[in-house]
Amino acid sequence: MMVNVTARNVKCVSSCESACDGASGKTELDLDNLFNSEDSDDVLNPLDIITALFMCSDGFVQQEMALKMSMCQFSVPLLLPDCDTNQCTLMLWAMRDIVKKYRPQSLSESKSFIEERIVVSELPMISFVRLGECSLSKSEILNKLLSNSQQYHDTFVHSNMECGDSPRRISSGLTEISWYLPCGNKNMDVFSEPVAVANLRGDIASFETQFSFLCQTSAAVFVFFDNLESGCELLTQHKAEIFLVGNHQSNHSSMAALKKVATELGLTNNNILLKAKHMNDADFVKKLRITVRDVLKSSKRKMGIEQMAEIAHELGIWVDEDCQECQTARRNADAITAEIQDILKYKDAQLPLQGQIWKELSRLEKEEFRLRGVGSENIEKYKSDLQIEKEKLRKEQNSHDMSNAMTCFIQAISNPGTERSYFLKWLRMNLDNLSREKLSDLREQYKKKNQHSENKEEIKEIDRQLSNSSLGTEHFFREMGQIYEASLSLPEDNPSRQQLQHLPKLCAGLLLDGFPLELVDGDASNIPLRWVSDVLSQLNDLMSPKNKILVVTVLGVQSTGKSTLLNTMFGVQFAVSSGRCTRGAFMLLIRVNDDVKNILKCDYMMIIDTEGLKSPELAQLDNSYEHDNELATLVVGLSDITIINIAMENSTEMKDILQIVVHAFLRMKEVGKKPKCQFVHQNVSDVSAHEKNLRDRKLLLQQLNEMTQAAAKMEKREENKSFTDVMEYSPDTGNWYVPGLWNGNPPMAPVNAGYSEAVYELKKNIIQMLGSCESSANNILEFTEWTESLWNAVKHENFIFSFRNSLVADAYMRLCTEFNKWEWEFKKEMYTWVTEADTKISNFGTVAGKSETSDMSDFLTHLKSEACVVLSKWETKILENLAEYFKQTDGHVCLVEGYKEDFANSARSLRREMENSVINQLTATADIRQGMTEIDRIKDNHKKQLEGRVYALIEECRQKKVKMTDKELDENFNKMWKKTLSELSFPKPKDIDVIARVTSALRTNLSHRGGGACQLFSQKRLQDCGQGPFKCTVEGWYKQFKHQFSKLFNVEDHVMALQKIADSIITDCTEFVADKVKRKNNYHDTYIQEILHKIDEKLQNNQNEKIEIKFEVPLKQHICGFAARQFQKMHEDFLRENDPYRCLNQNKKNFCDDFKDVFHKRDQCQKKAKEFTERCLWPAVEDFVKCSLGPDIIGEMKTKFEFSTRMFFQYSILLDLLSKQEFGKYRSYICSYEEYAKKWVVDCILKHFSQGSTMFEFEDQHLQSRISSINIAINKAKTEKSGNLRTFVENVCQELGDKLVISQDALGAFMILNNADQEQFAHWLSECVKDMEQDLREKFKETSIQMKLKSLHVNPQRELLSQMIGCGKQCPFCKAPCEAGGREHTEHHASLHRPEGLGRYRWDGTEKLVIDICSSLVISDKRFRCAATKGEWHPYKHYTEIYPDWKIAPDTSLEATDYWKYVLAKFNDKFAEAYNAKPADIPITWKNITDEQAEESLKKTFNIK
Repeated sequence: MMVNVTARNVKCVSSCESACDGASGKTELDLDNLFNSEDSDDVLNPLDIITALFMCSDGFVQQEMALKMSMCQFSVPLLLPDCDTNQCTLMLWAMRDIVKKYRPQSLSESKSFIEERIVVSELPMISFVRLGECSLSKSEILNKLLSNSQQYHDTFVHSNMECGDSPRRISSGLTEISWYLPCGNKNMDVFSEPVAVANLRGDIASFETQFSFLCQTSAAVFVFFDNLESGCELLTQHKAEIFLVGNHQSNHSSMAALKKVATELGLTNNNILLKAKHMNDADFVKKLRITVRDVLKSSKRKMGIEQMAEIAHELGIWVDEDCQECQTARRNADAITAEIQDILKYKDAQLPLQGQIWKELSRLEKEEFRLRGVGSENIEKYKSDLQIEKEKLRKEQNSHDMSNAMTCFIQAISNPGTERSYFLKWLRMNLDNLSREKLSDLREQYKKKNQHSENKEEIKEIDRQLSNSSLGTEHFFREMGQIYEASLSLPEDNPSRQQLQHLPKLCAGLLLDGFPLELVDGDASNIPLRWVSDVLSQLNDLMSPKNKILVVTVLGVQSTGKSTLLNTMFGVQFAVSSGRCTRGAFMLLIRVNDDVKNILKCDYMMIIDTEGLKSPELAQLDNSYEHDNELATLVVGLSDITIINIAMENSTEMKDILQIVVHAFLRMKEVGKKPKCQFVHQNVSDVSAHEKNLRDRKLLLQQLNEMTQAAAKMEKREENKSFTDVMEYSPDTGNWYVPGLWNGNPPMAPVNAGYSEAVYELKKNIIQMLGSCESSANNILEFTEWTESLWNAVKHENFIFSFRNSLVADAYMRLCTEFNKWEWEFKKEMYTWVTEADTKISNFGTVAGKSETSDMSDFLTHLKSEACVVLSKWETKILENLAEYFKQTDGHVCLVEGYKEDFANSARSLRREMENSVINQLTATADIRQGMTEIDRIKDNHKKQLEGRVYALIEECRQKKVKMTDKELDENFNKMWKKTLSELSFPKPKDIDVIARVTSALRTNLSHRGGGACQLFSQKRLQDCGQGPFKCTVEGWYKQFKHQFSKLFNVEDHVMALQKIADSIITDCTEFVADKVKRKNNYHDTYIQEILHKIDEKLQNNQNEKIEIKFEVPLKQHICGFAARQFQKMHEDFLRENDPYRCLNQNKKNFCDDFKDVFHKRDQCQKKAKEFTERCLWPAVEDFVKCSLGPDIIGEMKTKFEFSTRMFFQYSILLDLLSKQEFGKYRSYICSYEEYAKKWVVDCILKHFSQGSTMFEFEDQHLQSRISSINIAINKAKTEKSGNLRTFVENVCQELGDKLVISQDALGAFMILNNADQEQFAHWLSECVKDMEQDLREKFKETSIQMKLKSLHVNPQRELLSQMIGCGKQCPFCKAPCEAGGREHTEHHASLHRPEGLGRYRWDGTEKLVIDICSSLVISDKRFRCAATKGEWHPYKHYTEIYPDWKIAPDTSLEATDYWKYVLAKFNDKFAEAYNAKPADIPITWKNITDEQAEESLKKTFNIK
């Protein structure tokens, strides 16, 4: 039975209606037919359907329907009428299984909640009834009353719903009930406390019994009426608080009758609600809501539905629980649960066989297969000893008499079918109530104790109780299984054994009736194989010959809705109670209908529900990983189809589980089938989810293929090449996206219709897939054999992978080298793409622009979309490369498989970083270009006016018929120029207050850091910040004294560490600002956003040091203050540079020269060609070379050994230091690693490009490409024969629009007064381009490499340093830099650690530098203390408790650290002096190390062959 929120809308269509539908296509006019409304006699009212269904169903179906209706937030029958007998029934049993969670206002602060069965909840009930006819729709008003403003919901059927206006035939007298339950949010809750709402269908005059019942059980009764003339007597018979609800808008309302009734009932104005003529429904509902709230505040009458049964009996109303079977079953269940006071003690006393004895038996069973503790002992003797231990434990089990609880339990489930079903239901509900109460108390205790961290032992004990306080029917069946298994160790003729032989058949009967059976005991992580086998054997006997089954199992991370999914899909009842997650695995049988049987070719479906993998309860146990592997392997092996219930964020965890499962399958000797897979992604509601996640699905399949091949190689079964060799799975048909279960915020949220629809589609697909299975279904006995052999195979195996560390380093270095190549290819491609995109934006809206749209916003959107396509393509390419790399069968790739996810995440991180950078750059360029549009328009307008005036002046001068000298022409031009400029308008360009914008950005950034940050921020103006060096300070005399003491002895304390972090961040940001200022562009807000992002990222990466608000805020103010001033100046310079008045005056000489040329009719071709080349083409070509050269330098340097990986980079620096033998360089490297590395990178670039002509070759290559483009553009423009020079130049510029950025100022000045001949101009232009090419070559040769590096758009030294330094973390003990590859690695490591004395560590008392090396210390019993340990001593062996993200491997040999031993021995005194310490006590062996030995040690450590 699915949960379908649209089920109530089912409409019974009559033959007449079908005929009407068929005739709906008629087009002729037929007014008579329009006015003849549909005959409502053929349509059934939904309430009649609900009443009929409840009347025709047994108690269990009624209970299931009531539960599902309640989940959909439909009202459920409280009093069910029988129209034949005029009797009604209180539906107490039907509502027994409804459990509600809610949070009243009183618990909103503590965030606690109440969870209980609704029939025992003592709540005030408000009843709504009708007297006579009423023009108000009572049910519709009720729906509005219960719905909050965000979401209207039809809780009650009303006349305006589909079929709701049809006459009721059997449902008059039906009383429905619903509940309003608050969530604890004042803004969302309609009522702050829970309330039950009853609704009587029909006139109370006709249903006095129901009305009497409601009056005696309700806190208030609201009577809806139009006319009260005949209802007074009925109302005065009852003592309930009556509220009259009338419609003053009705024609039948009578004020006289109302006054009469109100007087007789003693009502006040507060008890009368009238819908006035001016009042709409919303106002009326608001008024009604206030009245109900007042009732809830004042009324003390609260009653549970269970208590209402007594009143029902008094009034002669039947109660559905009164049947004999139900009452007997209840007494049997109560007899068991009444004894329970303390769940833990009860389990020990009444269910003793499943406790520690069974867990120990499980351990011994696995040990029989694994023999982990055999040591040097003889194996057979060891196994024999295990067997004797097992027999002892079985004897101990048999020594226990069967407890009273188990005797009662077995007797009760031996009763006939209906009574047995009632008993198990009562028992489950009673146990759930007890567990819920116990768990609720324990959670409260846990919350209180957790506030005080010193109560660790008490917290641990409560944690244990939380895990063990669950008690359900499965525990009784588990005990029954253990009683049976223990009896099998007794002699066959033993009476005790013979008395228990019927238990498997008893359980098989329950399984056949649809009750779940525990397959895997989640507590002991074991299967009671003999018990399960015998139950299945008995089941086979009961089912034969119809005993074919197909198996569907579900796997997934804990609390992802696996049980709910199965319950919804198959209408089963796996436990989903709050606080009780499934433990182990449960199997349940579903009988297959005849119509589906033909498709599936089986008689039953076996559904297996499993506990959540990676559960927090088991995570603390040493064998939790193993437990998950065993469970996953078992259920996948048993299934014909496996549903993998997955959230996208849990894909890594699921991948880990699947990796183990694949590995296990390859090791099994007898794998009889290939299960199919369906991935279900929950809480994905987007209609396009399936398309959007196409890439993720493909990537998932790639990952699955990779792990299959890796496992196949390890097991020497290379024939398995892909995941589908092990499981049947398709990424397109094997993934389903299911929206969330609830439509809104619980507890008042109905079930999402999309959930049940998606699950139904999944079910259809599963049936279709099972129907297309090539292999036939197993029978029960085959399933039993498969279970036994599979579990025995699982017990044989240890699924935890192990690797040989000696091979990891080499394999890891190879992976890093490859990944760095892919990463650089990606970056280089994006640099090229961004350069082209910037060019297109810069030329947008000009004669050189090539865009099809004239709107910058559309153009920018198009470019962003194109960028995302390119980024996705390269991200996918890297991930594909990574997948391909791990498919290799050589290079020990399997050894670094654990790093694969890190590198995949690094690829995704790179894509995100590149995307942010690209989008920011495009946005800034587009906004700046857009800002220039108005300025360009003004400039063009001015030039056009001047051009007109100049032509007028030429005409005027020519008309004088007098030969004029150049001096006279200059005078006339100057006069005209002055006059024109005085007449032109020069609007002042819009000035930006950069400091205000930066302040706003910083305020927004700090707003997420709390009120303290904002308060600190407001204490100082930004313009006053960043004017001097940044100093990290401390408050309090003790901290100041401690800091001064540290400075005196040159020991790095917390303050000095923070100062170092600040200096590094400030240097980075200063370089960023300098880069932006160098471009001479306008300011854009993305600049400060990037700076703040840089700061946040750096601070996040330095979490080892405690970063406080008092440090962060001043640092950001300092950097932003400096940046704001620089950007303000840059902005002002930009405005000055682009000031139209200045630009005009700058071109005055050109105007004057052109004026004289035109006047004298001189040939301008050569002059104009030269001007166009020098002012338009030269700057554009030179700028293009500067844009392109940076990536070339990076690419060239990355081909060198020292820049191929971070490890080789480290090796090269250390080797260089060794060759120089300079103490100052060593000190700089150790104390200021990043700064030293930056200088070393620059030196490498200078050294490399100073030798040979590589740099010139790059420049010449880019020069040639653009000269070629220019020549092509000129030749193409020639062929178009426009005859107009302006058109010719525009054609040239347009052809170059996506290759060069042509200066609009220069082009505008060139175009004015240009009378050159097109053909001649083209000839001279080609010549000038040749000269420009030669001149630029000469310039490139003469410019120094240092000058070139300063002018590049992409800074090669910074990019190389960023890649080589990586995360920038250093070993917390010796400061050795991390060498881990990728940018998203989860574990830091260094190949070569140093003596701690080099990191300033000294011995307490002696002040001598420490010579211990951390790679040796981590395997010793020594201890350390530092700021991270809060000054407390901590064992080195447990360093991961303080530094969990560092992996410090022990040395592989004594010589591994010879390099640093040599350095400290050589410069011992100098280091001591520099650190204000005493020289270390150097061992004699260290002093004997030569520089050759140090170099050899270096090579060995870094695997340099």
